[in-house]
Amino acid sequence: MDICITPSLLDGRVRIPASKSCAHRALICAALADGKSVISGVTMSKDIEATIGAMTALGATFTVKDDVITVSGISTPKDQAVIDCNESGSTLRFIMPVAAALGADAEFIGRGRLPERPIDIYKRELSANGVKFVTENMPYKLSGRLSGGVYHIEGDVSSQFVTGLIFALPLLEDDSEIILTSHLESRPYVDITIDILKRFGISIEEYEGGFHIRGGQKYKPHDEVIEGDFSQAAFFYVANTLGSEIDIDNLNMNSVQGDKKILDIIHEMCYNNNGCFNADCSDIPDLVPILAVLGTFGKKESVIYNAKRLKIKESDRLATTAALLNSLGGNVQVTDDGLKITPVDCLKGGTVDGAGDHRIVMAAAIAATRAENEVIIKGAEAAEKSYPEFFKDYTTLGGKANVIILE
Repeated sequence: MDICITPSLLDGRVRIPASKSCAHRALICAALADGKSVISGVTMSKDIEATIGAMTALGATFTVKDDVITVSGISTPKDQAVIDCNESGSTLRFIMPVAAALGADAEFIGRGRLPERPIDIYKRELSANGVKFVTENMPYKLSGRLSGGVYHIEGDVSSQFVTGLIFALPLLEDDSEIILTSHLESRPYVDITIDILKRFGISIEEYEGGFHIRGGQKYKPHDEVIEGDFSQAAFFYVANTLGSEIDIDNLNMNSVQGDKKILDIIHEMCYNNNGCFNADCSDIPDLVPILAVLGTFGKKESVIYNAKRLKIKESDRLATTAALLNSLGGNVQVTDDGLKITPVDCLKGGTVDGAGDHRIVMAAAIAATRAENEVIIKGAEAAEKSYPEFFKDYTTLGGKANVIILE
C-alpha cells in the first residue's frame, strides 16, 4: 500500500496505543501462570498476535474481546509446538528459552528479515544447558529441556536475550545466573521485564554484572492494565515540536519505559542546547528514526550515536532513516554507530521507501507535515506491525493521507 501525504500540520487529541513491550511481557507472564489473568488496554498488532500464537502453541488459551484479553495459563505444556513468530524478533527471542524450559520440542518459523536476526547467543548458551538445536537456520528446531546453570550473555547485541532467559529460568528446578560479559544496552527494556514479572509473583535478584534467578518459582495469575507506549507517542511529540498541536493521552509519566527519554531530548534541543541534540541511543534504539526527523528541523548539527545495532532491525535502520530524509531533501549522514543530521531550511517532498519498517513509515509521515510538496510513502502498510491505527489517527488529527490506487 502506497500513501500520498499532502503536507499539513496536525491538531487534536490522540490516545496513544498500549505499549507493545509491556503487552508482550504481560501476556507471556499470564500464559505461564496456572490460572486466569485479564490483560486489558492491549492494542493488537502483528507482533502481539505472534506472541499470543506462540503461547497458544505451548498450551495457553487466549480470549480476545476488544482491548481485553483473558488468559488461561498453561497447566500442561505441549510436548511439541510450531511457533510462527511472523516478523517479531521479540517473540522469537522471548519464547525460545521459554519453550525450552517447558520441555517442548519446538519449531520456530518467521518471515521478512527475522531469519537474519542473530540468535548465536542462544545457540551457544541454550546448547550448553540441555537444549539441542536440530537446525542451524530458520526454521529453528529445538529439542530437550533447559536446565539451571550459568549463562554468559553479551549485553550489547540485544537485551531481548536477557529478557527471554529471565522469563524462562524461574521455571527451572535449579537456580541460575546470568553473567553479562559486556555493557547491557537497551537496559530499560529489562527493567520493564523485571517490573512486570514482579507483579506476576516472580523475583529476579540483580547484582553488579548480572542476575541471580531462583529456580522453582511459580507465576501467579494477575490482572494487568497496559500503559501507553512512549515509542509511539514520540512521533506525536516530535510533530508538536515541528508545529502541530496535539494533546497526547494514555501515558504513564512514572513509567520505566526508556523511550520516555524523548521528552528530555526535545527539551534539550529546544531550551538547553541552541537547537540541536547529541543522543546516546544505546538504551533507546526505537527513537532513532523520529529523532532524525527532529534534528532535521533544528538549528545546528545533531548527532545520534551508540546505535550500531539498528543495522539488524526490520531494516538497516540507520541506512533507511538516512535514505528517508535525504530522499525528501534532508541532509543525514550514516556514521559507524549512528547518524549526523545537518538541518535544512525545508524538506521539499518526494518519495520514501518504507523499507518494510514500521518506524520508517511513521517517521516519514511526521516529516511530511513540514514538507513543501507531497510525500509518497511506499509500503506504508508496514506501520501495522506495531501501530495498526496510525494512519487512522493521523487523518483524524487533520493529516491528509490518501491511499494511492494503482491502475
